[in-house]
Amino acid sequence: MITSLPPGLLLIGGALVVPFLRGWLRWAWMLALPVLGFVDLIGLEHGIHLSISLFDYHLQPLRVDKLSLAFGYIFYIAAFLGILYAVTINETSEQIAALIYMGSAVGALFAGDLITLFLYWEVTAVASAFIIWSGRSEAAYRAGMRYLVIQVTSGVLLLSGALIQVAETGSIAFGASGLDSVAGILIFFAFGIKCAFPFLHNWLQDAYPEASPTGTVFLSAFTTKLAIYGLARGYAGEEILIWIGALMTAFPIFYAVIENDLRRVLAYSLNNQLGFMVVGVGIGTELSLNGTVAHAFTHILYKSLLFMSMGAVLYRVGTVKGSELGGLYKSMPWTTAFCIVGAASISAFPLFSGFVSKSLIMSSAAGEGWVIIWLVLLFASAGVFHHSGIKIPYFAFFAHDSGKRCKEAPLPMLLAMGATAILCIGVGVWSSPLYALLPYEVNYTPYTTAHVITQLQLLMFSALAFAVLMRTGLYPPELKSVNLDIDWIYRRGFPAIGRMLYRAARPLGGTMTIISTKTALGGLSRLVRLTGPESTLARTWQTAGMVALIVTIMALYLVVSFV
Repeated sequence: MITSLPPGLLLIGGALVVPFLRGWLRWAWMLALPVLGFVDLIGLEHGIHLSISLFDYHLQPLRVDKLSLAFGYIFYIAAFLGILYAVTINETSEQIAALIYMGSAVGALFAGDLITLFLYWEVTAVASAFIIWSGRSEAAYRAGMRYLVIQVTSGVLLLSGALIQVAETGSIAFGASGLDSVAGILIFFAFGIKCAFPFLHNWLQDAYPEASPTGTVFLSAFTTKLAIYGLARGYAGEEILIWIGALMTAFPIFYAVIENDLRRVLAYSLNNQLGFMVVGVGIGTELSLNGTVAHAFTHILYKSLLFMSMGAVLYRVGTVKGSELGGLYKSMPWTTAFCIVGAASISAFPLFSGFVSKSLIMSSAAGEGWVIIWLVLLFASAGVFHHSGIKIPYFAFFAHDSGKRCKEAPLPMLLAMGATAILCIGVGVWSSPLYALLPYEVNYTPYTTAHVITQLQLLMFSALAFAVLMRTGLYPPELKSVNLDIDWIYRRGFPAIGRMLYRAARPLGGTMTIISTKTALGGLSRLVRLTGPESTLARTWQTAGMVALIVTIMALYLVVSFV
């Protein structure tokens, strides 16, 4: 058992070996890493296993309890399934970035102090940006840059909160923070950015759909769920999270219904599902926190499955625009079936995974007297059935026949989708193993007559509404369009502010100021053009950046391990 080092280092260190392996040996190595990590977690006992004094700070990079273990298990499962899915696409830089990204996310789960958490937090941000850039398009490059700025901002807030906490309390422990201090508020916003709170959310819809078919699968599982873990660890019972989460469940529905890009639909759906988890953290009871962890677990599975199915469509057809698809069930029957399993799971059909996790949160909201919130969650449940349960499989595989004919998804993709689908059904049919992993003892039975009938009624009425809207022509058609979201403010507003400042500086600074400003802006513009995805400089810069990142990570952890 590798019990003397934080679990994430297994994946991060394993990434260093990947460039030296070829063919089946590389994939065997990559698939073995999460398996070994999962086995290692099984052998870990609760408590603090590693404590280090560094620069007058008391670091705890390996703290184990039921909360961290529950997230750790599903992170390793998602890592294995994502790697298996990616066997078809042999992109070395993406493979290295994905292993570092997943390893840093796992490591953050077991961080007992804010400094260790910050290190993993920032490595997660940088490595995931490289995954987005592996999309190899101008849109992917630009989205990755915006994504990186936002994620690094989250890290800066986290570090600021940690330093203020040290100044105020003398402790860097990562635990219950609350919102009664400046440090707690800063850390709260750091988690909120990564969790895609309302008005802080659009990095998700901007960046995830621009990654490669495999990259989006990796991204969907880790970043936002790491933030949910942070909220559960530090802010359980904060009432404001109930209202934030309720808003998160509701507003993405309207964007998802009118969105044409089906991977972007799933990104909005991801926002919606995160809202349920945030509500659970805000309620703060044992039942609701169990619901949050259970829903994070099942969500990683069914969301990965849906992104896998759309990734397979993109890989074979070259598009995931709803207006350009339809009739693919004839060419991709297995992918269609797996997509339907994912759609049933996210819609919380009985006997599928979403039902046994979402009902915990719904029951806790009703039981604690949050009637309005319960009604919002009920509305959101109907909405998610519309945009992910029906829209995704309907417009991709059925609807009108687009005339596109292609091969079925490659075997590794089918194996990954099949294994994930089996887990979605298995957890839905037999929830006891999942409930045993949760932080608190579970005295809850999801399959009661009332629960099942209520959920089936909701789903059937929602399906009827979809059918009526389609037949009457009132359902928004799939059109080539661009939807304006909160990102419009910074995409248009920030450049406008920059131009205003430039014009204001002209009469104040004289000729030299104008020349230097123009030179700086021109140089930045040329750098942006040069570092486009098709340039040699871009490839060199990305490779050098990845090597520097790996060396920095290993140096940091060698210092931490042996000081």
